[in-house]
Amino acid sequence: MKKTIALWGALTAAALLVTGCTVEEPAAAQTPAPARTTAPPAGHKAPGDPAAARAAAYRKWGLKPFAAPPAPPSVKPVVRPAGGPVPVISEIPTREKIVFLTIDDGAEKDPGFVRMMKDLKVPFTMFLTDASIRADYPYFAPLIAQGHGLANHTLTHPNLPTLGPEAQRREICGQQTRLKERYGITPRLFRPPYGNWNEATRAAAGECGVDAIVLWRESMQIKNMQYQRGDRKLRPGDIILAHFRGPSELKGLTMTEMTATLLRRVQEQGFTVARLEDYV
Repeated sequence: MKKTIALWGALTAAALLVTGCTVEEPAAAQTPAPARTTAPPAGHKAPGDPAAARAAAYRKWGLKPFAAPPAPPSVKPVVRPAGGPVPVISEIPTREKIVFLTIDDGAEKDPGFVRMMKDLKVPFTMFLTDASIRADYPYFAPLIAQGHGLANHTLTHPNLPTLGPEAQRREICGQQTRLKERYGITPRLFRPPYGNWNEATRAAAGECGVDAIVLWRESMQIKNMQYQRGDRKLRPGDIILAHFRGPSELKGLTMTEMTATLLRRVQEQGFTVARLEDYV
């Protein structure tokens, strides 16, 4: 019996050799090699990184990004009491290293400034005079759409204390109505031309629905700021005044160049910019 089995095995092996068939061993399981990765160079920003995009936008205007302002206070530090007089302010009470930018009149309508503010997203408030903007109302619409504040600077820019109470009311209320008609917004803030006001101004502003009369602590000239205080330094909460001006008033500089210089002056003193309407 054993001889028969052995003979059968030998015949089977010979048949396999003749046909060229072989018995394969099971293939060993293989683990795929890990994909090769290359670490990004130090300081590399991934495509679409908001910080990189923001830095590029500021670089376009020769600036460095501002630090983010603190969250607005849950209770505004400047509030008009019900039935009370309109507050008159030159700064916001705060300990944060923030300042507030305001730009007056509206005479210069530089398209580059609209692009600049879209890129930088630095908040500011426009105090507009109808006599200055009526030639081109649409210019200011994109700035409002960007979220910048719209405020009242009278119809014709008079020295208000030289006018009677009714004439002052017409200047202030008339501009409230005009801005509402043109932009769909009734301003809450008012700045008297030249910073001049009296109690009749304050009473008229209150009748016209104004929540605060906004003055300033510093004003931007051409290349430097003019300070009201002797130490010539910004302080937390200061309101800064600038104007919509062009090369004819800035000794050849454009409004974007003046604005870039203003922003550098703010950064040099370690401040960032907050939105005025969040505090008043």
